[in-house]
Amino acid sequence: MSEKEKMLSGKRYNPAYDEELINERFDCKTRCFEYNNIPPKETSRRTTLIRNLFAKTGESFIIEQPFMCDYGYNIEIGENFYANHGLIILDPGKVTFGNNVFIGPNCGFYTPQHPIDSESRIQGFEYAFPIKVGNNVWFGGNVVVLPGVTIGDNSIIGAGSIVTKNIPANVIAAGNPCKIIREITEADRLRYEK
Repeated sequence: MSEKEKMLSGKRYNPAYDEELINERFDCKTRCFEYNNIPPKETSRRTTLIRNLFAKTGESFIIEQPFMCDYGYNIEIGENFYANHGLIILDPGKVTFGNNVFIGPNCGFYTPQHPIDSESRIQGFEYAFPIKVGNNVWFGGNVVVLPGVTIGDNSIIGAGSIVTKNIPANVIAAGNPCKIIREITEADRLRYEK
């Protein structure tokens, strides 16, 4: 089994010395560099580059510059996706965003997990666990989502949160570590319909 196959299946793998993965990261980072240097008004060119980099996109999305990721082919975004400046997605594992996801500035989604054992860590081994974000989720600025986390539909993650565990649907959650503050109610929805 290749290191890439191990990575994609959630097994322990070593990206540090594997030529295939090194070349894929260089290719991806070159495309991110190109993306980040496209003039902001050239939205069509920016959109085309992201469509060619990601596994799946919706028809309508905006990712403000700068943006960085590791591979690109493990990222899927739904319809009406918006990410503010400074998005980082470390995607050895799959990262999936639903529809109507809004991400504040300087947020990170990190799928790699390094071993606790220092010898394995020093040798470059890691694991990759997927991140899944549902529909209609809003992330405040400077949020970090760690490996293996799922965030349910309609939830809000407060600015500066470190999300270490799954967050259910229809809640406001914040903090380090991120915890549920309260459920989102019908009264919340009605308040903003006026």
